[in-house]
Amino acid sequence: MMPAPIHTGSRVVRRLLVLIALVLIVSGGAAYWWLNHPIVAAGETLELAIEPGTTPRGVARDVVATGARVDARLLYAWFRVSGQDRAIKAGNYEIPPGTTPIGLLQKLARGEEALRALTLVEGWNWRQVRQALAREDQLRPDSAPLTDEALMAQLGRPGVHPEGRFFPDTYTYAKGSSDLALLRRALHAMDRRLEAAWAQRAADTPLQSADQALILASIVEKETGKARDRGQIAGVFANRLRAGMLLQTDPTVIYGLGEKFDGNLRKRDLQADTPWNTYTRTGLPPTPIAMPGKASLLAAVQPDATRALYFVAKGDGTSHFSASLDEHNRAVNRYQRGQ
Repeated sequence: MMPAPIHTGSRVVRRLLVLIALVLIVSGGAAYWWLNHPIVAAGETLELAIEPGTTPRGVARDVVATGARVDARLLYAWFRVSGQDRAIKAGNYEIPPGTTPIGLLQKLARGEEALRALTLVEGWNWRQVRQALAREDQLRPDSAPLTDEALMAQLGRPGVHPEGRFFPDTYTYAKGSSDLALLRRALHAMDRRLEAAWAQRAADTPLQSADQALILASIVEKETGKARDRGQIAGVFANRLRAGMLLQTDPTVIYGLGEKFDGNLRKRDLQADTPWNTYTRTGLPPTPIAMPGKASLLAAVQPDATRALYFVAKGDGTSHFSASLDEHNRAVNRYQRGQ
């Protein structure tokens, strides 16, 4: 009887399959380790700028150029294998310590750019806004060489004075973005806030337009020491406008003095006529004098019902309100002159 043949070929195939499986396991393990291994050292934050039109291969090279500890060829291969290579977005990114190839691709595909924030403060005037923009070294200063007139034309508001036209809020922006883009957002935000406030105006308001509401709101913003007085201050100005009285508000005089104001308002300043001097000119000034917040906008169109025609600062942030000149003079003597 002949012995059973030995299937040598079958054993070789099985061994090859086992070897291939082992290689795949090892390769898979290495790939898993690589994809989850940090490419940025602890304590480092790398800045990556991806220009529009950069290819995935170019992005991989740019990542390495920032100082990331990774092979550009492997990174590009990962972009391709993941199927998200075409989802990578241009922009300015910060790559923090511990970022892995997986985390990096997620950030780039989602467009999670490095963001900064700028706060425009209630009560700031336009000069202060310009100064704040100039201090933001991560904003592209496209507005810097422009005159106020040219800047407003760029924003689609030719002939409009910039004062008070930007809503005070905190705005985030991507590093390297234009300061004009941020101003455009603030401009549209004020448009929306002003439109909403004007739609809620009191039936007996002496104001003729939303622009007048913005001007009055800016005065209320500068006159308000305590939030609880805001509505009554607006009520005083509304009463004066109805009666045709001079508004006689110091912040408008200070605004008219501009950079000449040294912090001390003198009698001669109150008598020096400018378009914003409400001691020498009746009605509202020609433009806002600052950026009013939401509360001041609402106070301007919905002032408190009051008989008061005067108010004076009490020295603690609040104001004393008077319906007659005699009462007001007594309050001035008490709170301003210490009598």
